[in-house]
Amino acid sequence: MQETPFCLSVGNLLSYSMSDSNSTDFTNPSTFILLGIPGLEAAHVWISIPFCAIYVIALLGNFTILFIVKREPSLHVPMYYFLCMLVVADVVPSTAVLPKMLSIFWFNSREINFSACLTQMFCLLSFSVMHSGILVAMALDRYVAICDPLRHSTTLTNPVVAKIGLAVVLRGIMLVLPYLFLARRWPYCRTNIIPYTYCKHIAVVKLACADIRISSYYSLAVAFLVTGVDVFCITVSYIQILRAIFSLPTKDARLKTFGTCGSHLCVILGSYIPHLFSALTERFGHNMALHFHVLMNNMYFLVPPMLNPIIYGVRSQQIRDSLLQLFTH
Repeated sequence: MQETPFCLSVGNLLSYSMSDSNSTDFTNPSTFILLGIPGLEAAHVWISIPFCAIYVIALLGNFTILFIVKREPSLHVPMYYFLCMLVVADVVPSTAVLPKMLSIFWFNSREINFSACLTQMFCLLSFSVMHSGILVAMALDRYVAICDPLRHSTTLTNPVVAKIGLAVVLRGIMLVLPYLFLARRWPYCRTNIIPYTYCKHIAVVKLACADIRISSYYSLAVAFLVTGVDVFCITVSYIQILRAIFSLPTKDARLKTFGTCGSHLCVILGSYIPHLFSALTERFGHNMALHFHVLMNNMYFLVPPMLNPIIYGVRSQQIRDSLLQLFTH
């Protein structure tokens, strides 16, 4: 039977780990070794250039959004409060990944402490769950603003927005903590080499020499609950929104009202489609090279944070006007 490129890559990594790291007799390593992008080691420096540029653009765009919302009193409304939460949920995961990635690419600094690995894993997973929850909150805001506009200001008050934000944060923390407890519990006696640029949860637990089915089942359950329930809530909200829009008397009114949802819809598509594509390639892309999987996972953390401020900057008249006013002064 002919071996696939993915299997060959994994086999080569395991051979390298057993022969070169001398790490098959330990339990609970103090450090892991991140390989970066296996198979593209010679191009690490060149790959770091677009990754670094994307990250810088993302930081500039997201901090500009935060600055404008803080500076402009007319933007102190639930829609833009939720946007600021989304900005934080975008920036933290990419910041957790990129500095270590660049240290691998530039300085060949591949070691990461076990506790630091778990901390990075926590940031990536918890803020991913929070990101999805914020998209649901933004859909709720659009639903109330379009379907019941007269009660929008009395329904989504500042205390209510704060409670929604707190619920989103607590949900992200509580759902992700078991990942860490289980990952710390497993004995690691095979190898300490991770073929990624960051501590991906499934890549870490697969190194354990124990039955990790509970981790796999819990990960699947969380993915179903978070993504499935959140997408369902967003879909129900937009069905009601579309019904309200199509009941409007004129075409101009329908287009203008639907335009207020355009930015949110673009962000939803930009968030869930890469996540779905990454999950499908993990599950079914066994014939794909390992470096393709690693690149796709990195792009999932870097590209949406760069695109979201651009989407809101282009589609939101209030942000455009505030930005123009800022540059004019």
